[in-house]
Amino acid sequence: MTTVDETRVEPSGPPIPEHAGIWGELGELEHTLRYVDVPLDGGVVRTRVLQAGTGPELVLLHGTGGHLEAYARDLAGLARDFHVTVYDMVGHGWSDLPDRPYTIDVLAAHLVSLLDVLGIDRAHLSGESLGGWVVAWVAAHHPDRVNRLVLNTPGNIANKPEVMARMRDSTMAAVRDPSDATVRRRVEFLFHHKEMVTDELVNLRRRIYSRPGFVRAITNTLVLQDPQVRKDFAWDPAWVSKVTAPTLLLWTSHDPTGGLDEADLLLGWLPDALLHVIDDAGHWPQWEKVGEFLDVHRTWLLTGQEPS
Repeated sequence: MTTVDETRVEPSGPPIPEHAGIWGELGELEHTLRYVDVPLDGGVVRTRVLQAGTGPELVLLHGTGGHLEAYARDLAGLARDFHVTVYDMVGHGWSDLPDRPYTIDVLAAHLVSLLDVLGIDRAHLSGESLGGWVVAWVAAHHPDRVNRLVLNTPGNIANKPEVMARMRDSTMAAVRDPSDATVRRRVEFLFHHKEMVTDELVNLRRRIYSRPGFVRAITNTLVLQDPQVRKDFAWDPAWVSKVTAPTLLLWTSHDPTGGLDEADLLLGWLPDALLHVIDDAGHWPQWEKVGEFLDVHRTWLLTGQEPS
């Protein structure tokens, strides 16, 4: 047997960064990335899905204008304890862009139909921003499909018009002009630590936002930022109180879409909920505070205990 000297010298130049890119995060993770046809209201939505790991079912949902790579930094860690599914919601990422308003009931129906196609009877659901709104709606209207919930910075619970306008205007500007500067501003909105926004992440969004038909698709998504449309789906105790699944509210200290006063609203409306606040993070704690994000999910979803 040949003896190999494993001694290494310190690499010259800048150190290898903690986040070396999306493929660096997925490099050692055995996973599948595929498209599945998901029935929706008489049609079919070709939906991009990534799955990895073994264990209890966990489905993660991104936010407005987002895509499954929003969870790239978390997948390897979560896959140690869960069978993880992430996907591009209808009208998002590289999934199909049918011409119809993507209201919460439509996004929720797409999720439930995807669960059927994937053979998932029940799952833990964790949604960020718009994704949190969708998983809460599913939990209220399809309680038999949900185990535990995580609502990750679900955003503008109080339905403030100025927050809706900011979300609508910044997102539409980035899609109409997918230049580096415009898209970078939209991605930086999600972060407390703007220096964590990588060129790769910006260019990924630029490519998605440049897809044929994406201006129409984002217009169909942003109907939820119209107060007249939103009123039929807005966060309200009338439906939120029907969420019987144990729920963790995952807030941050610097969420630009809503403060802890809005978390208090949800705590008052949800029958079984706890609050955990991640400090020093913005709207994407899953990217800015990976270790705490993973620990919170493991503790809550596996044990039902309040994360310390």
